[in-house]
Amino acid sequence: MNYEAIFRQRGAAYAQAMARWPDARREEFDLVVRSAGFATGQVALDVPAGGGYLRRYLPSGVTWRGHEPCASFFDDDATDQPLLPLPCGDGSADAALSVAGVHHLDDRGPLYRELARVLRPGGRFVLADVHEEAPVGRFLDEFVGAHNSTGHRGNYLSGADLGLLADCGFRVLRAGREPFAWQFPDRRAMGEFCRLLFDMRDITAEAVTEGIEARLGTDTRNGGVGMRWELYVAVAERL
Repeated sequence: MNYEAIFRQRGAAYAQAMARWPDARREEFDLVVRSAGFATGQVALDVPAGGGYLRRYLPSGVTWRGHEPCASFFDDDATDQPLLPLPCGDGSADAALSVAGVHHLDDRGPLYRELARVLRPGGRFVLADVHEEAPVGRFLDEFVGAHNSTGHRGNYLSGADLGLLADCGFRVLRAGREPFAWQFPDRRAMGEFCRLLFDMRDITAEAVTEGIEARLGTDTRNGGVGMRWELYVAVAERL
């Protein structure tokens, strides 16, 4: 299943998880925003944007623009739309951010080329998603995929994406796997958040918690629980 098919089905449950625990992924979003190196007055394009969760982490004075093809993330009168082409003018954004969405795309070249089109020369693209060798990918494909409504088989990032970015008009400035944690007040919240986020309908929150602890591990964080996670973050400059 592609991105649109998956999240037209799963977007509402995903949005419910993010509404109940809006700060669970703070470290993740902060990492991506820091990597962009924003300046006041710049325009950030978030794609695919989900429910626009990244927006609240942008610095003051940065304008957020999001593009999300699946209306299921929203409670208003939004309608489904194509992911591509992007509804943005040439050179209209200073930075593009993509967080944990492109592993649902079989062919990322068309997206990378569209992002090069809408970025100004010298603009930055921060690509953050699961690396093909990370335990996160095995957790998603083996555990989440066994219990959620759509299954899960990710097309995860690798060194090939760096070459593809270069072919699409970018210079890669840096890339690497970045560990962090999703944070929760307790184990129960962690399990329920992930059960909703990944739309795991045939399993209890406690069983999800046990799966996380066995496959990813946890830490004590600020009196609560930190769920170990990581993303491969590539920062590229539009030529």
